[in-house]
Amino acid sequence: MKPTATFAQRLIAWQKNHGRHDLPWQVRDPYRVWLSEVMLQQTQVATVLPYYQRFLVRFPSLTDLARARQDELMPYWAGLGYYARARNLHKAAQLIAQRGFPTDQQGLMALPGIGRSTAAAIAVFCFEARAAICDGNVKRVLARHQACAEAVNTVQGERVWYSKAEALLPKQDLVAYTQGLMDLGATLCTRTRPRCSQCPVQSDCAAYASKRVAEFPVKQARLKIQTLDLHFALLRQDEKLALVTRPQTGIWAGLHCLPEYRQEHQQARVSYSHPVFQHRLTHRLLHIHVHEVAADRHSLDGPGMVFFPRAELHTLALPTPIKTFLQNLNLQ
Repeated sequence: MKPTATFAQRLIAWQKNHGRHDLPWQVRDPYRVWLSEVMLQQTQVATVLPYYQRFLVRFPSLTDLARARQDELMPYWAGLGYYARARNLHKAAQLIAQRGFPTDQQGLMALPGIGRSTAAAIAVFCFEARAAICDGNVKRVLARHQACAEAVNTVQGERVWYSKAEALLPKQDLVAYTQGLMDLGATLCTRTRPRCSQCPVQSDCAAYASKRVAEFPVKQARLKIQTLDLHFALLRQDEKLALVTRPQTGIWAGLHCLPEYRQEHQQARVSYSHPVFQHRLTHRLLHIHVHEVAADRHSLDGPGMVFFPRAELHTLALPTPIKTFLQNLNLQ
């Protein structure tokens, strides 16, 4: 590789020789690329792979997804978190089924749940459009290479980083370049323990030269984590368990869950309160309380409450901590 090669040229050459080429979504099918990009938001590749494969077995085409009911896809998303992604995926699939798949970044961004970087990835990989991605991996690579102190998690920073990403776009080999940026951030220029000695752009990396790699990217301090107590009722009836569907907004929107522990439950006989356990969301720490309640009173029936046979529980989309709790009780 010539020492005078541009940033893009070095990255393209490295990707072709050392980048990732065996990921199942490295295809020209916009449905599969789109699905992977949505699943990969805030989620690691290793976590996404089994979900991606199971999802495609059940919904092998966009038409299959568009025709399904939303509650049919939720069990295939349960455990990935950020459930609004699944709901938006379903809404967008129905729109695409009617209108066709947009081929440019702006058209893709008009769909529910598709932001600027996701739209750019689909447009580049499937339609060879000229667009810049700027996800977390890309921002980290560019922040270190340029030793830029602009915070990557602010509105102002978003504008700055897209401007930088667009300025570096090459005139050709956009697919290899875009994949190279993603691969470099995911495999070498990682958040912790980066492997700078193997980096194709190390020779002019400002952070490496000044021994300040660990200082980048700069992030604005996050809001304080909110602690939230959630109380649920465990109501059993023979070999059945009471569940409700969560509201379409808020925590675990649209998933099946234990009913909330309400005032009328407090008036009933609580046979046992399980030890409190915790579950961490992005900005919240949940303290989860589960109370065993006698289920022989008709007054305990809440709106939308359904008693499901234990044998069916594994087919339902349950929040991860509730699913784990039930598994530990041998109820699922």
